[in-house]
Amino acid sequence: MTTTRIRAVRTPGGLSVRLDVRAFVVVALLLVTALTASVVLIGTGDFPIPAVDVLKTLVGSGNASQEFIVNDLRLPRVLVGLLVGASLGLGGALFQSISRNPLGSPDVLGLGQGSTAGALIMIVLFSGSATQVALGALVGGLVTGLAIYLLAWKRGVHGYRLVLVGIGVSAIVTAVNGYLLTKADIVDAARAVVWMTGSLGGRDWAQVWPLLIMCAVLVPLVLGNARALRMMEMGDDVSYALGVRVERTRLLLMLAAVLLTAGATAAAGPVGFVALTAPQLARRLTRSPGPNLVPSMCMGATLLIVADWASQRAFGADQLPVGVVTGVLGGIYLLWLLVTERKAGRI
Repeated sequence: MTTTRIRAVRTPGGLSVRLDVRAFVVVALLLVTALTASVVLIGTGDFPIPAVDVLKTLVGSGNASQEFIVNDLRLPRVLVGLLVGASLGLGGALFQSISRNPLGSPDVLGLGQGSTAGALIMIVLFSGSATQVALGALVGGLVTGLAIYLLAWKRGVHGYRLVLVGIGVSAIVTAVNGYLLTKADIVDAARAVVWMTGSLGGRDWAQVWPLLIMCAVLVPLVLGNARALRMMEMGDDVSYALGVRVERTRLLLMLAAVLLTAGATAAAGPVGFVALTAPQLARRLTRSPGPNLVPSMCMGATLLIVADWASQRAFGADQLPVGVVTGVLGGIYLLWLLVTERKAGRI
């Protein structure tokens, strides 16, 4: 790391803050990309609206039909996409940093499958409403996260053990999900499969507010522990020596990551690969060590919104769920990563 990348910024009150210039630029560009894609996405659909008119409508200067289409139909979907992507990106960064393993993401550890199990139980066994399905997904994710933590505990939770236990739990929960689908009637099975794909279709303000409140509480909590998390990447012994309460911090951040992932899954279904790829792409762009929490969060939001826009432009509104697009993109990224690592002689 060169000294030109890190600058000390002093506030009028005398507080000194270290600023990574490259990471700051990356975050700014990702935010601009996400907001631009959001405006374009709001204007995309059966009733197209120019970007200028979208902006006018958002500030209250649109006509009645534009107000209805933008504020009631399309804006909630976009906001859910931004919040879900940011939650998955941040949750993935936390898990990868805690496990010190690039595969330590909710997709691999089974949290998405756990949320899916909770949703399937509500759909198949109780024919639950949309709210009950979302609540079931949230509870399923929390129970799965707690089970992984307890099973991985042995005088603390360590990276490889956490990943291995998560893979095992994921396999078990996936089998349970398959069994639940076989026991469902044709209507509930079709509803469950649609939910399991991961989609932003039909999302409204009822999904926006819980996600917004969750992010407003958890994001400051996570960022407040970013320094301790960065120290923990040097190992538990070093962290203890530096005064970090390792297990307390690890448990707190894992709980936050589980809540972020489960809440995102409850709102949009199990959208694959965002939590896995967003932190790695953010780290490659910033070239900065550490968990890269804010860049990962911005990258996740950008990935999901761009994927949703691409699905609508290529196949029309709601013809291809966003979970299919992120799955394809994530698979391509993994193949590229494997080829790159093999050429570099690391695998």
